[in-house]
Amino acid sequence: MDESRTMARLACDALEDKKALDVKVIGLEKISTLADYFIIASGANRNQVQAMADNVDEMLGRAGHQPKQVEGYQSANWILMDYGDIVIHIFDEENRLFYDLERIWRDGQSVELSQL
Repeated sequence: MDESRTMARLACDALEDKKALDVKVIGLEKISTLADYFIIASGANRNQVQAMADNVDEMLGRAGHQPKQVEGYQSANWILMDYGDIVIHIFDEENRLFYDLERIWRDGQSVELSQL
């Protein structure tokens, strides 16, 4: 759990470095074995969404964490980065509203960035 919390903090820092919009962290450890945390963020355009994903990959990679799967990078309307204990969803604003993961995973615990 401490390692996943550290990974989540690094990912959030990487997203914020690229001016991510509305970063949300959902704690899933009590409701799912899928991951400990979902991190959801938005970017204003395709270039920003890809830059956010690149920065997450670089910062977590430096810490020794490699993604198990990355999907959606080319289209950049929803990039999913699966690191096992954490799953990062980077959306453009339109698709974030459409898919509304915060509503789907509302049973998870909302985690303040300061708690990571």
